[in-house]
Amino acid sequence: MARIKGAVNAHKKRRKVLKQAKGYYGAKSKQYRAAKEQVMRSLRYAYIGRKLRKRDFRSLWITRINAAARMNGLSYSRFMSGLKKAGIDLNRKVLADLAVNDAAVFAKLVEIAKKA
Repeated sequence: MARIKGAVNAHKKRRKVLKQAKGYYGAKSKQYRAAKEQVMRSLRYAYIGRKLRKRDFRSLWITRINAAARMNGLSYSRFMSGLKKAGIDLNRKVLADLAVNDAAVFAKLVEIAKKA
């Protein structure tokens, strides 16, 4: 049986890595070994970043809700507790959006939370 050479697949693999490394500084975008190391590191950072982004947004939403709730005379924790007791099940993303874009509706929610 004839031996299969790996040149075509090896070139494809290298081309793929160098394409991913486009725009990197110096040898990292030109030489395969340097590019491969940097692409692996970059993909690792991207994976971690996708997890961090979720944390960052949640933190931002909480900050916005807290600021808006305090303007209406209630702390964040009491506001969230009041909403839960009143049976209002809105997530933090929606609440933060209301706090920024629709202050009147948010103020009504605060009143409901105070009553509960």
